[in-house]
Amino acid sequence: MSTQAVEIEVLGRTLKVNCPAGQEDALREAAADFDQRLKDMSERTKVTNPEQLLMFAGLNVCNEMHLERKEHKGNASNFSNRINLLTETLDKALQNQPKR
Repeated sequence: MSTQAVEIEVLGRTLKVNCPAGQEDALREAAADFDQRLKDMSERTKVTNPEQLLMFAGLNVCNEMHLERKEHKGNASNFSNRINLLTETLDKALQNQPKR
């Protein structure tokens, strides 16, 4: 898989980052989102130390991912249970059909 060097800006610093070809726009959007989170956090908390901002933002993103995974796992389990119930209901309905 080929990669493409893409320039992004985070906390006023321009960085070149390699990413898979075709994913450049997604990387730019992610970088813009991350940069905005850092700016918002700096304004909200009055923290200006870049390392602290990056650490807190990283922890926040990881926490969001953890919560999303947990929710997704619960939804997947719920869907699986519903599919099993539907399968059982259909099997019973088919068993009660007169033979042709």
